[in-house]
Order: sequence, then C-alpha cells, then structure tokens
Amino acid sequence: MDVQELVGWNLRRLRVERKISQDELALIANVERAYVGYLERGRRNPTIATLDRLAAALDVHISQLFAKPAEGTPRPKPLRPGRRKAS
Repeated sequence: MDVQELVGWNLRRLRVERKISQDELALIANVERAYVGYLERGRRNPTIATLDRLAAALDVHISQLFAKPAEGTPRPKPLRPGRRKAS
C-alpha cells in the first residue's frame, strides 16, 4: 500500500467510525466533496495543509492519517447512501 492509499484508507476509516458523510467532512474541512472521494480512493496527493484540516475536522492528530492497518484488516465499508449527519 502506497502512502496515498494509506491516507485514503485512514481517512475513510476515521470518517465512517464517526458516521460523517463525505459532504459533511468536506464542509467542515473546507474542501470539495469530490476531492474527499478522490483522497479516500488514493487518487490524489493532498498537501499537508489539507491533511491538517481534514484531521482537525475528524478531531484526530494528523499522524492518525498515516497509521498502518493491522495485517488482514478489511477495508472500511462506506456509509449507507444518503446525507448522514454525525450524531
């Protein structure tokens, strides 16, 4: 797994754990919703400033976006379709 995939993996994992939609995360972090999707799929190379805003929006330290998953950990499943708000 390369670093872009790793960041995407953790971004989705953290977002899904918090039950935050891509739309909501994008709004809080002041980035485009489509960009969040690209990042989660490892298709874009974000700046450190963007990673910092995303981490702050998820209420985690930026280092959490670089945490390696344990061997055999399944890919985080997306939230159900729709505009889910954090509880």
